[in-house]
Amino acid sequence: MGREGGIPTSPQIAALVERIRLLEGELEAELAKRSAGLRIRFEQGRIVFEHELVARHRALKVRLSSYLLNARPLVVLTAPIIYSLIVPFALLDLFITIYQVTCFPVYGIPRVRRRDYIVFDRGHLAYLNAIERLNCEYCSYASGLIAYVREIASRTEQYWCPIKHATRIIGTHARYSGFEDYGDAEGYRSQPERHRASLKKEDGPPP
Repeated sequence: MGREGGIPTSPQIAALVERIRLLEGELEAELAKRSAGLRIRFEQGRIVFEHELVARHRALKVRLSSYLLNARPLVVLTAPIIYSLIVPFALLDLFITIYQVTCFPVYGIPRVRRRDYIVFDRGHLAYLNAIERLNCEYCSYASGLIAYVREIASRTEQYWCPIKHATRIIGTHARYSGFEDYGDAEGYRSQPERHRASLKKEDGPPP
């Protein structure tokens, strides 16, 4: 039997998980090569573009006046609805952070690093006008927050209820394949400490 996150899995599942990891590694390598081709580099944690590339980016920026004049009226009318979601997003961010800071130490689960999921770097792109930059930063926050919440929720799920669903669900998290099969009462009763012990090996600040 293989192991996924410290949890026994079937050889077939373990092989598929390993293939996924290899593909993710290949994808990261290809993205790194593409960044090199775009002449992007990092210096002391900051993104740096070559001067020639910055000039090209500025030339491709759409003026704010043109951007607004060419926007469809319905797009403009629905914009407040999109941005009104900042209120529940911010509340979710606050409450989920309080939850893991207060509860994860009790459970012995390492905390999830927020900065690993919520990243604001699109605003440095010279080809974005003010509205595009705001839109990108907003999307970065919303998508990153959802990923951050998902990671906290998945660690909680592994601790309290590591059981697969009876039917196939779309978009399962990385730990799901290591959960106990639906209806496997013996597996559920015999493995809770193993599931919980594997969580202590997760990356993150100590509980």
